[in-house]
Amino acid sequence: MSASPPPPETPAERLLARAVLVLMLGVGATLRVWLALTDDGVSWPDEIYQSLEPAHRLVFGYGMQAWEFLEGARNWTLPGLVAFLFKLSALVGLEEPRGYLGLTRGVFGLVGAATAWGSWRLARAYGASPLAASAGASLFALAAVPLYFGPRAMSENASALPVVLGLGLALAPGASRRMGVAGASLLGLAVLLRLQNGVFCVGLLAVLAARRDWRAVRDALAVLAGWAFLFGLLDRLTWGRWFHSALVYLDFNVVKNGAATFGTEPFSFYNRVLFRAMGGVTLVMAGLALLAARRAPGLLGVAAAFYLLHALQPHKELRFLLPVLPLFAALAGVGLDTVLRHLPPSPLRSALPLAVMAVAGLSGLRVGGLTFRDLGQYPGPKALQNAWDDFGPANRLLITAGKLPDVCGLKVEGVHLAWTGGYSYFHRDVPLYASHGPGRGSGLYSHVLTVSGAVANGEVVASEGPFVLVRLPNGRCTPDPAWSSRLP
Repeated sequence: MSASPPPPETPAERLLARAVLVLMLGVGATLRVWLALTDDGVSWPDEIYQSLEPAHRLVFGYGMQAWEFLEGARNWTLPGLVAFLFKLSALVGLEEPRGYLGLTRGVFGLVGAATAWGSWRLARAYGASPLAASAGASLFALAAVPLYFGPRAMSENASALPVVLGLGLALAPGASRRMGVAGASLLGLAVLLRLQNGVFCVGLLAVLAARRDWRAVRDALAVLAGWAFLFGLLDRLTWGRWFHSALVYLDFNVVKNGAATFGTEPFSFYNRVLFRAMGGVTLVMAGLALLAARRAPGLLGVAAAFYLLHALQPHKELRFLLPVLPLFAALAGVGLDTVLRHLPPSPLRSALPLAVMAVAGLSGLRVGGLTFRDLGQYPGPKALQNAWDDFGPANRLLITAGKLPDVCGLKVEGVHLAWTGGYSYFHRDVPLYASHGPGRGSGLYSHVLTVSGAVANGEVVASEGPFVLVRLPNGRCTPDPAWSSRLP
């Protein structure tokens, strides 16, 4: 299907395009912020211990340490940005968990909405009409999977915005030299946030080379080399060795295949889970993206390469695809525009973009009913459980425990410490013990967070869901020189 010149937009279509864009972004932002302020659950420990907890330790001086931040398998870009938000919260008087967590998760939610705008902008750069671009972007703004992960402090969320904006600037047909430099810089930032985004940098160079735009290739190489220097310098200043985090990360995941210990899945995993979690959106997005192949072959190739490379990896998690979803949404906008260019001004030409947006909206309506099976997590009975607010009751009790004047130590029973919010929720500089820690008679902690059937001889201070916060009879703590902040 060729890209024929677009028929002129009618005044009604221009008005509709503006309304759809505002509605799509407004609803997407509102839903993400609302979810940020109402869900205290944990989708995966990384959203706590790769961002929130190291940031808490940086700002407040204490926090549990995952192995990645003991051995240096992560750089400090993402925790540093989160620490900035924590510090900003404290400066404006929001120094309790509800304040700094609400602000941080809200910002991540707004970044997700801005990423949808990035999809719109990328589609517009490839010549899509405002209405088609808005409809395509709604597949990211309103769809269930991006909404679910949106407020979570994960590198995939943080890096999706610079990825889509960077490619939008650097690959746009007729992009100026300044736009190319800015786009390559954003992709360099995306790599600092998440190493796997290097695929987009390689893709950018490949597309520019295929266009024989050698000046743009040289500019992009120079800019990316500068960002690589900053990556290495950051590691040198924080871990003591140039590119330390990248080397340790690649050794663990590639050489030792350490990620496989967290589970492996077949090549078809992402296809299956995407259709299960948001089948209508996946079908529409894939179909329309293919229709964009003639007008945006390079962009489609980069997005497809990222998807396929992740599908080939043994360990898979749905969140790994978040940086590429806004690209497919933009491609869907270009594909939809290709269809609309073959239609004369008519109610049908306006109805098709609205139908695409309706598919996205229907997906968003079922976001509250997502199960872990829909997201490709957990075997067995837990797969059928609702994926929202998982261990949220335990985290809210951690907040309560942190406010108690007599708490001098806390043991978390009934749930692995990695699946709780750690000190980011507890926010009290006293020992925090895992379930396999010292017994209740050790005198090393004053309170226990446990399940309701394991109260024994303590006093229940608070309860929520299946968990209770118990004050032990002794109520005092002996100093524990053997206690470690290492996350078990």
